[in-house]
Amino acid sequence: MNKKTHFGYKEVKESDKSKYVGEVFTSVSKNYDVMNDAMSFGMHRLWKKILVELACVEDEDVILDIASGTGDISKIISREFPNTSIFMTDINYDMLDEGRNRAIDENFNSNCSFCQLDGEVLPFDNDTFDLITIGFGLRNFTNKEKGLSEMKRCLKKNGKLLVLEFSKPNNQIFSKIYDWYSFNILPKLGSLLANDSESYQYLAESIRMHPDQEKLKEMMQDVGLVDCKFYNLLNGVVAIHIGNND
Repeated sequence: MNKKTHFGYKEVKESDKSKYVGEVFTSVSKNYDVMNDAMSFGMHRLWKKILVELACVEDEDVILDIASGTGDISKIISREFPNTSIFMTDINYDMLDEGRNRAIDENFNSNCSFCQLDGEVLPFDNDTFDLITIGFGLRNFTNKEKGLSEMKRCLKKNGKLLVLEFSKPNNQIFSKIYDWYSFNILPKLGSLLANDSESYQYLAESIRMHPDQEKLKEMMQDVGLVDCKFYNLLNGVVAIHIGNND
């Protein structure tokens, strides 16, 4: 039976979604950092710093960074907490390769390991990590519930999951401006800076299809995480969700 899921606004077979997402990130990998800065006016860097502050990292934590991309979150943790052990991971080889090269070039690779993996099927034992982070990756999962369940399984007792993701603006007027920007400006930026408007059209659509703040919180609770909460950034354009493993 071929179950259906969403790839942006398109309906596709569940078995095909990871292939389509992979094509998007292979296409954007070389220009990923430039586009992130352009799209968010550099604010994505601040959002990731806030995530690390909320994580309350301990000095010798073992950390899994899922969908680490070019390694922004891992870099912050590595620099501030050099005695941690960080697994930088991504399902897409080209993105992981960019992250690994950057870690070597910018010298934050001493406490980082690199692994290509699917966040929905984590190749780790139960109770492995003190902290799991995922920045702007969950919305690309085929089965978000399965991914969250796997993250919960791999957390140690009292471990913590933090999810940084685009969400739903609180203010209706701001939401309309955001929609206009997403569907009119983002694809043009993609075309101008990365010669790729289609990938950034998908980005805008995937954001709209992602669960809102309350729904994602509920999904985290449903897999057994406790004390779940979220913090809205930029009027809810972005949210950081936190869940703990009891």
